[in-house]
Amino acid sequence: MRLATWNVNSVRSRLDALVPWLAATRPDVVVLQELKVQQGEFPFAEIAMTGYQVALVGQKTYNGVAVLARQPIAVRATSLDDGADDPQARLIDCEVAGLRVVSVYVPNGGEPGSDKYAYKLQWLRRLRAWLDRTCAPCEALAIGGDWNIAPDDLDVRYPAAWKDTVLCTPEVRRAWRGLCQWGLCDAARAVHPEARMFSWWDYRAAGLERNDGLRIDHWLVTAPLRDRLVAAGVDQDLRHGDKPSDHAPVWIELAGGG
Repeated sequence: MRLATWNVNSVRSRLDALVPWLAATRPDVVVLQELKVQQGEFPFAEIAMTGYQVALVGQKTYNGVAVLARQPIAVRATSLDDGADDPQARLIDCEVAGLRVVSVYVPNGGEPGSDKYAYKLQWLRRLRAWLDRTCAPCEALAIGGDWNIAPDDLDVRYPAAWKDTVLCTPEVRRAWRGLCQWGLCDAARAVHPEARMFSWWDYRAAGLERNDGLRIDHWLVTAPLRDRLVAAGVDQDLRHGDKPSDHAPVWIELAGGG
């Protein structure tokens, strides 16, 4: 059973890449981030032609997350549902084929010390509280998305250049470890403990050409799924395509299911 996550950085702009990729790779479940469309603007017909159902929470111009699956999708929640006054579309929680699958788009954070950075840290605290309130480490749970966190220097091509940026600060890495301590496992690292794997390359300053990459797109899974992990990887070719997203799809494979 293959699960994939991809920040498409505008689903309409990336449709000519998304549809062939779905048809060619056929993941069982796909989670998307940064749709940048409201519900009525999502290309449902084009996605349906590839055999996928869709559940999403959209937002005009910004954010937006979705779950695509080749089996029926039951939506559990479309926000952290904690009473906060937060209109940003950053989480959708679904049931698919006996799995609980969540798509998340963690805030980027702007610059350390900024209001956006404070929001990022707050959102991560809220996510941990959401796990405590609504989830259990013993259930089959997979959370995929753009986390805007490089958990370790191994996940950064040039650690010195990215030191203390919003993707690598001690605070966001501490929040990441807190999520793992709750009962989540970094799936790609479980499969490839020492590999340099990147999922994002900046559009600016020839980031891709210099391989100035970071691993900020992740699948976090609970123990029942960690025990089923058999493979993980990055479809880096999508980052080299025509008018690409700055992210490449990240996938994991689980034994059984599908």
